[in-house]
Amino acid sequence: MKKFLVPVDFSDLSLVAIEAAKKMASLFGGYVSFIHSHIPITELDEPYALGVSTNVYQNFEEIQASLESRLRELSRQYLDEEVRGDVKVVAGNPAQSVIYEAENADMIVMSTHGRTGFKRFLLGSVAEKILRMAPVPVLIVEPESNLGNLDKILVTTDFSENSEFAFPLALEIAQKSSSELTLLHVLNFEQIEGESMDRSLLDIRKQRIDLLGKEFFKDLEDRFHTDVILYDGSANKAICDYVEEHDFRLLVMSTAGRTGINYMMMGSTTANVVRLTNTAVLSIRPPKNQ
Repeated sequence: MKKFLVPVDFSDLSLVAIEAAKKMASLFGGYVSFIHSHIPITELDEPYALGVSTNVYQNFEEIQASLESRLRELSRQYLDEEVRGDVKVVAGNPAQSVIYEAENADMIVMSTHGRTGFKRFLLGSVAEKILRMAPVPVLIVEPESNLGNLDKILVTTDFSENSEFAFPLALEIAQKSSSELTLLHVLNFEQIEGESMDRSLLDIRKQRIDLLGKEFFKDLEDRFHTDVILYDGSANKAICDYVEEHDFRLLVMSTAGRTGINYMMMGSTTANVVRLTNTAVLSIRPPKNQ
C-alpha cells in the first residue's frame, strides 16, 4: 500500500484529510497525492448558464494551471518531502473523477463533507458515491477524528465472507502501529427469545468470534481481543456507542455484509456509522463478484 489519494476542495476539511493521509503514508512508507475536480460553467445545466456572457466561460488551460499551482503549494506546505506525491486537476463530476483516479491508488482519504456543508444528513453526495463505488479502501475522517498513534482499532463482523475482506488490512495496520485490535459482533435482541436462548446464542457467537480471531488475527497475540454485545435498536448506534465508550482511534468495516447486496447493506450500516461517529472509519469494499 503506497499511494494515498486525497480529494482536495481547498476547504479546512481537506486539511483534516491531508493530516490523516500523512499518518497512513508514514505508517506504510507511502506517499500522498492530491486530486481536485471542478465542473466547468459550460457543463452546468442550461438554466444556470442562461445570460452568462461568453467572456465568462472558462479558459480551461488557465484554470487548470492555476488550480495545479494551488495544489502544489498545498502539497509543499503540508507534506514532508518523503511523503509528497503528485497532484492532479480534472474537469468533471467530482465523485466520478476521484473513483476513476483511485484505480491507480491504494486508499482514498477524505472527509464526509466540504464546501457543501453537509455533515450528518446525507454525508454529502460526493462522499456517499465514493464510499459506494470506490475500487479501493476509503478512510473517512472528521475534524474531531483523532488517529493519534492508532493504539486502538475496532473491526466489525457479522460472520459473513464479505465482512472478512476488511480483516487483512486491519491486521496490517495493527501490526505496523503495534496497536490493540478488537473484533466486535453485535447481536440484536430481536434475534433471541427468552433468557435461555439469550445465553445459548451469546455463547455460540462468542465461540465463533474466538475461532475467527484465531484464524485471522493470531499474530497479534495478546494485543487482540473479541467482544459480542447485545443491542436494542439499530446496529449503527450500537457500534458507535461502543466506539465512543472504548475510545477507539479507528473503526474498520466492510461495505457489504451477510446479504451480499453491496450498497443496500452499506447504506444501512457502514454509511450510517460514518454519519453518526466522529471516529475515523476505514471502509473496505469486497470485490464485485462477492
